[in-house]
Amino acid sequence: MTNFLFPVLGYLLGSMPFSIWVTRFVKGVDVRDSGSGHATTTNTIRQAGFGWGALVFILDMAKGFLPTFLALNYSNDLWITAFTATFAVVGHCWPLFAGLRGGMGLATTGGAFLAVNVMAFLVCLGLLILLVLVIRHSARASVFTGVLAAPALWILNIRDVSFWVAAGAGLVIAVRFLIDWNRKYRELWLDREKTSN
Repeated sequence: MTNFLFPVLGYLLGSMPFSIWVTRFVKGVDVRDSGSGHATTTNTIRQAGFGWGALVFILDMAKGFLPTFLALNYSNDLWITAFTATFAVVGHCWPLFAGLRGGMGLATTGGAFLAVNVMAFLVCLGLLILLVLVIRHSARASVFTGVLAAPALWILNIRDVSFWVAAGAGLVIAVRFLIDWNRKYRELWLDREKTSN
């Protein structure tokens, strides 16, 4: 029964809105009030600079890694580990401590993958980069990555717990990024206006 505390821990850690806290501390603003409107690393970079954005990225990965690592090593249950990773991503996207208005979940998902299988992390990262380069739209590429991550791992015969992490967290990523499906990207990632010559 205590195993079910791991997904709860995942959600609570995922709900820690580091980009909001860091940007508020550094600049006194809500990171969600400009840019993409989401609590993300890129929005932190826009408002507080690269160094603070890098810190947020590491912390967002850590809140996916830590609960997933603990579940993997102390629950001895594949499903609990997969649910813990998924709920960490849910917490990041819809955080309890930030009015359910959070980030997009990629860094937290990456941290969860690193906890279970580095090769799965590399495969899914490669898939995301490939789709971004082909589609030229970050949100749509992320939706397709969320849908295709688990099948890609299956085809590559990576069928351990990371497959189920990809299935659960991938679904969350796909649903979350649908909100930006029609978003106009002026420049990839940072959306800044290009200066005319």
